[in-house]
Amino acid sequence: MLDHSSRQPSPPNIPMDALSEVLQDFRLSGVIYGRCELRHPWSIAFPEQQLLRFHFVSQGPCWLHTEAEGWQALNEGDLVLLPQGIAHRLASAPDVEGDCLKSCQITKVGSNVCEVVREGDGATSTLFCGSMALNAQALDPLIALMPPIIWGCDVAGNDPIIGPLLTAMTAEASQPQMGSATVLSRMADLLVARLIRCWVNCSGAATTGWLAAIRDPHLGRVLAAIHRDPGHNWTLESLAGVAGQSRSIFAQRFSAVLGEGAARYITRLRMQLARELLGQGHISVAEVAERLGYESEASFSRAFKRTTKVSPGVVRRSKSGRTDINFGF
Repeated sequence: MLDHSSRQPSPPNIPMDALSEVLQDFRLSGVIYGRCELRHPWSIAFPEQQLLRFHFVSQGPCWLHTEAEGWQALNEGDLVLLPQGIAHRLASAPDVEGDCLKSCQITKVGSNVCEVVREGDGATSTLFCGSMALNAQALDPLIALMPPIIWGCDVAGNDPIIGPLLTAMTAEASQPQMGSATVLSRMADLLVARLIRCWVNCSGAATTGWLAAIRDPHLGRVLAAIHRDPGHNWTLESLAGVAGQSRSIFAQRFSAVLGEGAARYITRLRMQLARELLGQGHISVAEVAERLGYESEASFSRAFKRTTKVSPGVVRRSKSGRTDINFGF
Protein backbone atom coordinates (compact mmCIF):
# COMPACT_ATOMS: atom_id res chain seq x y z
CA MET A 1 0.00 0.00 0.00
CA LEU A 2 2.79 2.42 0.89
CA ASP A 3 6.55 2.70 0.34
CA HIS A 4 7.60 1.63 3.80
CA SER A 5 9.16 -1.23 5.64
CA SER A 6 9.01 -4.89 4.93
CA ARG A 7 8.58 -5.69 8.61
CA GLN A 8 5.24 -7.38 9.02
CA PRO A 9 4.29 -8.02 12.65
CA SER A 10 0.89 -9.48 13.26
CA PRO A 11 -1.83 -6.83 13.48
CA PRO A 12 -2.54 -5.91 17.11
CA ASN A 13 -5.53 -7.28 18.92
CA ILE A 14 -8.13 -4.51 18.80
CA PRO A 15 -10.76 -4.13 21.53
CA MET A 16 -14.34 -3.53 20.54
CA ASP A 17 -14.34 -0.04 22.09
CA ALA A 18 -12.44 1.84 19.37
CA LEU A 19 -12.62 5.22 21.12
CA SER A 20 -11.00 3.78 24.24
CA GLU A 21 -8.22 2.41 22.05
CA VAL A 22 -7.59 5.80 20.47
CA LEU A 23 -7.60 7.38 23.95
CA GLN A 24 -5.43 4.67 25.50
CA ASP A 25 -2.30 6.88 25.57
CA PHE A 26 -4.19 9.81 27.09
CA ARG A 27 -2.12 10.00 30.29
CA LEU A 28 1.13 9.38 28.46
CA SER A 29 0.95 12.57 26.41
CA GLY A 30 2.56 14.88 28.97
CA VAL A 31 0.51 16.34 31.80
CA ILE A 32 1.19 19.23 34.18
CA TYR A 33 -1.19 20.00 37.03
CA GLY A 34 -1.45 22.94 39.40
CA ARG A 35 -3.37 23.27 42.66
CA CYS A 36 -3.97 26.99 43.23
CA GLU A 37 -4.92 28.98 46.32
CA LEU A 38 -5.32 32.57 45.19
CA ARG A 39 -6.44 35.57 47.23
CA HIS A 40 -8.51 38.28 45.54
CA PRO A 41 -7.59 40.27 43.51
CA TRP A 42 -5.83 37.91 41.11
CA SER A 43 -5.66 37.33 37.36
CA ILE A 44 -3.67 34.80 35.29
CA ALA A 45 -3.35 34.78 31.49
CA PHE A 46 -3.00 31.52 29.53
CA PRO A 47 -1.54 32.06 26.03
CA GLU A 48 -2.72 30.05 23.05
CA GLN A 49 -0.81 26.78 22.82
CA GLN A 50 -1.31 23.31 21.39
CA LEU A 51 -2.38 22.03 24.76
CA LEU A 52 -5.61 20.64 26.06
CA ARG A 53 -6.34 22.67 29.20
CA PHE A 54 -8.88 22.32 31.97
CA HIS A 55 -9.78 24.35 35.04
CA PHE A 56 -11.73 23.08 38.03
CA VAL A 57 -13.09 25.50 40.65
CA SER A 58 -13.25 24.04 44.13
CA GLN A 59 -14.23 27.25 45.94
CA GLY A 60 -14.28 30.99 45.75
CA PRO A 61 -14.79 33.53 42.96
CA CYS A 62 -13.50 32.73 39.49
CA TRP A 63 -14.19 34.17 36.04
CA LEU A 64 -13.13 32.91 32.62
CA HIS A 65 -12.44 35.24 29.70
CA THR A 66 -12.08 34.27 26.04
CA GLU A 67 -12.08 36.54 23.01
CA ALA A 68 -15.17 34.86 21.57
CA GLU A 69 -17.32 34.68 24.72
CA GLY A 70 -16.02 37.51 26.92
CA TRP A 71 -16.28 37.07 30.69
CA GLN A 72 -18.17 34.06 32.07
CA ALA A 73 -18.62 33.24 35.75
CA LEU A 74 -17.38 29.89 37.08
CA ASN A 75 -19.17 28.58 40.14
CA GLU A 76 -17.89 26.22 42.81
CA GLY A 77 -17.75 22.70 41.38
CA ASP A 78 -17.55 23.92 37.77
CA LEU A 79 -15.07 22.46 35.32
CA VAL A 80 -14.23 23.80 31.88
CA LEU A 81 -12.29 21.95 29.21
CA LEU A 82 -10.49 23.88 26.44
CA PRO A 83 -9.54 21.17 23.92
CA GLN A 84 -7.56 23.34 21.49
CA GLY A 85 -5.80 25.40 24.15
CA ILE A 86 -7.18 28.77 23.01
CA ALA A 87 -5.91 31.92 24.68
CA HIS A 88 -7.88 32.75 27.84
CA ARG A 89 -7.68 34.38 31.25
CA LEU A 90 -8.84 33.41 34.73
CA ALA A 91 -9.51 36.09 37.33
CA SER A 92 -11.24 36.62 40.66
CA ALA A 93 -13.33 39.38 39.04
CA PRO A 94 -13.73 40.78 35.51
CA ASP A 95 -12.24 44.14 36.48
CA VAL A 96 -8.92 42.71 37.73
CA GLU A 97 -6.16 43.71 35.33
CA GLY A 98 -2.59 42.56 34.82
CA ASP A 99 -1.11 39.16 35.63
CA CYS A 100 -0.43 38.20 39.25
CA LEU A 101 1.69 35.14 38.49
CA LYS A 102 4.98 36.80 39.38
CA SER A 103 3.68 37.53 42.86
CA CYS A 104 2.63 33.92 43.48
CA GLN A 105 4.63 31.38 45.43
CA ILE A 106 5.09 28.28 43.25
CA THR A 107 6.18 24.99 44.81
CA LYS A 108 6.79 21.84 42.83
CA VAL A 109 5.08 18.77 44.29
CA GLY A 110 6.33 15.69 42.44
CA SER A 111 7.32 15.56 38.80
CA ASN A 112 4.17 17.00 37.25
CA VAL A 113 2.24 18.81 39.99
CA CYS A 114 2.83 22.24 41.50
CA GLU A 115 1.21 24.31 44.25
CA VAL A 116 0.48 27.94 43.39
CA VAL A 117 -0.25 30.30 46.28
CA ARG A 118 -1.03 34.02 46.30
CA GLU A 119 -1.21 35.58 49.75
CA GLY A 120 -3.52 38.44 50.65
CA ASP A 121 -6.61 39.47 52.59
CA GLY A 122 -9.26 38.94 49.93
CA ALA A 123 -11.54 35.97 49.33
CA THR A 124 -9.73 32.72 48.56
CA SER A 125 -10.22 30.89 45.26
CA THR A 126 -9.13 27.24 45.18
CA LEU A 127 -8.57 25.84 41.69
CA PHE A 128 -7.13 22.69 40.18
CA CYS A 129 -5.84 23.20 36.65
CA GLY A 130 -4.13 21.02 34.11
CA SER A 131 -2.41 21.17 30.72
CA MET A 132 -1.96 18.13 28.50
CA ALA A 133 0.34 18.03 25.49
CA LEU A 134 -1.64 16.46 22.69
CA ASN A 135 -0.51 13.23 21.09
CA ALA A 136 -1.01 14.03 17.41
CA GLN A 137 -1.26 10.45 16.22
CA ALA A 138 -4.11 9.62 18.59
CA LEU A 139 -6.05 12.75 19.39
CA ASP A 140 -5.68 15.36 16.64
CA PRO A 141 -8.64 14.19 14.51
CA LEU A 142 -10.92 14.20 17.55
CA ILE A 143 -9.68 17.45 19.11
CA ALA A 144 -10.14 19.31 15.81
CA LEU A 145 -13.86 18.49 15.89
CA MET A 146 -14.50 19.64 19.45
CA PRO A 147 -15.77 23.10 20.44
CA PRO A 148 -13.32 25.63 21.95
CA ILE A 149 -14.89 25.25 25.42
CA ILE A 150 -16.72 22.30 26.95
CA TRP A 151 -18.53 22.87 30.25
CA GLY A 152 -18.48 19.86 32.54
CA CYS A 153 -21.87 20.71 34.00
CA ASP A 154 -23.42 20.63 30.52
CA VAL A 155 -22.49 16.99 29.97
CA ALA A 156 -22.60 15.73 33.56
CA GLY A 157 -26.23 14.67 33.15
CA ASN A 158 -25.19 12.24 30.43
CA ASP A 159 -22.61 10.43 32.57
CA PRO A 160 -23.50 9.30 36.11
CA ILE A 161 -19.82 9.26 37.12
CA ILE A 162 -18.95 12.89 36.30
CA GLY A 163 -21.07 14.40 39.09
CA PRO A 164 -19.56 12.28 41.89
CA LEU A 165 -16.07 12.84 40.46
CA LEU A 166 -16.54 16.60 40.60
CA THR A 167 -17.78 16.29 44.18
CA ALA A 168 -14.79 14.17 45.14
CA MET A 169 -12.38 16.62 43.51
CA THR A 170 -14.01 19.47 45.41
CA ALA A 171 -13.45 17.68 48.71
CA GLU A 172 -9.87 16.71 47.86
CA ALA A 173 -8.91 20.19 46.67
CA SER A 174 -10.53 22.08 49.55
CA GLN A 175 -9.05 19.90 52.30
CA PRO A 176 -5.64 18.75 51.05
CA GLN A 177 -3.97 15.84 52.80
CA MET A 178 -0.84 13.82 52.21
CA GLY A 179 -0.86 12.69 48.58
CA SER A 180 -3.76 14.96 47.59
CA ALA A 181 -1.95 16.26 44.51
CA THR A 182 -1.48 12.72 43.20
CA VAL A 183 -5.09 11.79 43.96
CA LEU A 184 -6.35 14.92 42.22
CA SER A 185 -4.25 14.25 39.12
CA ARG A 186 -5.57 10.69 38.84
CA MET A 187 -9.16 11.89 39.18
CA ALA A 188 -8.51 14.59 36.59
CA ASP A 189 -7.20 12.00 34.11
CA LEU A 190 -10.39 10.00 34.49
CA LEU A 191 -12.65 13.05 34.46
CA VAL A 192 -11.22 14.56 31.25
CA ALA A 193 -11.30 11.20 29.44
CA ARG A 194 -14.94 10.72 30.43
CA LEU A 195 -15.81 14.26 29.36
CA ILE A 196 -14.31 13.62 25.94
CA ARG A 197 -16.17 10.33 25.61
CA CYS A 198 -19.39 11.94 26.77
CA TRP A 199 -19.02 14.72 24.21
CA VAL A 200 -18.48 12.14 21.48
CA ASN A 201 -21.59 10.23 22.53
CA CYS A 202 -23.70 13.40 22.60
CA SER A 203 -22.33 15.12 19.50
CA GLY A 204 -24.96 13.98 17.03
CA ALA A 205 -25.31 11.19 14.51
CA ALA A 206 -23.17 12.33 11.57
CA THR A 207 -22.85 9.80 8.77
CA THR A 208 -19.46 10.98 7.52
CA GLY A 209 -16.21 12.18 9.08
CA TRP A 210 -13.89 10.92 11.79
CA LEU A 211 -16.55 10.65 14.52
CA ALA A 212 -18.80 8.64 12.27
CA ALA A 213 -15.88 6.34 11.45
CA ILE A 214 -14.82 5.78 15.06
CA ARG A 215 -18.42 4.84 15.91
CA ASP A 216 -18.74 2.44 12.98
CA PRO A 217 -18.30 -1.16 14.24
CA HIS A 218 -16.02 -1.99 11.30
CA LEU A 219 -14.18 1.27 10.61
CA GLY A 220 -13.76 2.01 14.31
CA ARG A 221 -11.71 -1.15 14.75
CA VAL A 222 -9.58 -0.19 11.76
CA LEU A 223 -8.90 3.35 13.04
CA ALA A 224 -7.99 1.97 16.45
CA ALA A 225 -5.59 -0.51 14.85
CA ILE A 226 -3.95 2.15 12.67
CA HIS A 227 -3.52 4.62 15.55
CA ARG A 228 -2.22 1.87 17.79
CA ASP A 229 0.54 0.92 15.35
CA PRO A 230 0.88 3.44 12.50
CA GLY A 231 4.20 1.90 11.45
CA HIS A 232 2.72 -1.52 10.78
CA ASN A 233 2.91 -2.73 7.18
CA TRP A 234 -0.77 -2.12 6.56
CA THR A 235 -2.22 -3.42 3.32
CA LEU A 236 -5.73 -3.19 1.99
CA GLU A 237 -6.12 -6.88 2.73
CA SER A 238 -4.94 -6.64 6.34
CA LEU A 239 -7.12 -3.58 7.02
CA ALA A 240 -10.14 -5.31 5.52
CA GLY A 241 -9.37 -8.27 7.77
CA VAL A 242 -9.43 -6.06 10.87
CA ALA A 243 -12.72 -4.59 9.65
CA GLY A 244 -14.17 -8.02 8.98
CA GLN A 245 -15.14 -7.03 5.45
CA SER A 246 -14.10 -7.79 1.90
CA ARG A 247 -11.44 -5.55 0.41
CA SER A 248 -13.84 -3.88 -2.01
CA ILE A 249 -16.54 -3.20 0.58
CA PHE A 250 -13.99 -1.92 3.10
CA ALA A 251 -12.25 0.37 0.61
CA GLN A 252 -15.54 1.82 -0.56
CA ARG A 253 -16.87 2.33 2.96
CA PHE A 254 -13.63 3.89 4.25
CA SER A 255 -13.51 6.43 1.42
CA ALA A 256 -17.21 7.25 1.70
CA VAL A 257 -17.06 7.97 5.45
CA LEU A 258 -13.56 9.48 5.82
CA GLY A 259 -13.47 11.30 2.50
CA GLU A 260 -10.13 9.75 1.51
CA GLY A 261 -8.64 6.34 0.93
CA ALA A 262 -7.00 4.30 3.68
CA ALA A 263 -3.52 4.70 2.14
CA ARG A 264 -3.77 8.49 2.18
CA TYR A 265 -5.15 8.50 5.74
CA ILE A 266 -2.25 6.35 6.97
CA THR A 267 0.32 8.49 5.17
CA ARG A 268 -1.06 11.71 6.68
CA LEU A 269 -1.07 10.13 10.13
CA ARG A 270 2.52 8.98 9.77
CA MET A 271 3.66 12.39 8.58
CA GLN A 272 1.89 14.09 11.51
CA LEU A 273 3.72 11.79 13.88
CA ALA A 274 6.97 12.23 11.98
CA ARG A 275 6.75 16.02 12.26
CA GLU A 276 6.11 15.68 15.98
CA LEU A 277 9.07 13.34 16.48
CA LEU A 278 11.41 15.40 14.31
CA GLY A 279 10.42 18.55 16.16
CA GLN A 280 11.74 17.10 19.40
CA GLY A 281 15.22 17.60 17.94
CA HIS A 282 16.98 14.65 19.58
CA ILE A 283 15.67 11.90 17.26
CA SER A 284 17.44 11.41 13.93
CA VAL A 285 15.65 11.19 10.60
CA ALA A 286 16.79 7.57 10.30
CA GLU A 287 15.31 6.70 13.70
CA VAL A 288 11.99 8.31 12.78
CA ALA A 289 11.94 6.40 9.50
CA GLU A 290 12.57 3.12 11.30
CA ARG A 291 9.95 3.85 13.97
CA LEU A 292 7.33 4.51 11.30
CA GLY A 293 8.19 1.33 9.44
CA TYR A 294 9.99 2.72 6.38
CA GLU A 295 12.61 0.44 4.89
CA SER A 296 15.10 3.29 4.43
CA GLU A 297 15.70 6.90 5.35
CA ALA A 298 15.51 7.80 1.67
CA SER A 299 12.05 6.29 1.15
CA PHE A 300 10.78 8.03 4.27
CA SER A 301 12.28 11.38 3.21
CA ARG A 302 10.60 11.11 -0.18
CA ALA A 303 7.21 10.37 1.40
CA PHE A 304 7.65 13.17 3.96
CA LYS A 305 8.58 15.82 1.39
CA ARG A 306 5.82 14.69 -0.96
CA THR A 307 3.25 15.13 1.80
CA THR A 308 4.53 18.18 3.70
CA LYS A 309 6.45 20.00 0.90
CA VAL A 310 9.53 20.30 3.14
CA SER A 311 12.34 17.89 3.94
CA PRO A 312 12.50 16.11 7.31
CA GLY A 313 15.91 17.66 7.93
CA VAL A 314 14.45 21.17 7.77
CA VAL A 315 11.78 20.29 10.34
CA ARG A 316 14.30 18.64 12.63
CA ARG A 317 16.71 21.58 12.51
CA SER A 318 13.95 24.09 13.19
CA LYS A 319 12.50 21.97 16.02
CA SER A 320 9.07 23.15 14.89
CA GLY A 321 7.11 20.01 15.66
CA ARG A 322 5.71 19.77 19.16
CA THR A 323 5.03 22.89 21.19
CA ASP A 324 6.89 22.89 24.49
CA ILE A 325 4.70 22.29 27.47
CA ASN A 326 4.05 25.50 29.36
CA PHE A 327 1.34 25.32 31.93
CA GLY A 328 1.47 29.07 32.51
CA PHE A 329 3.00 28.67 35.92
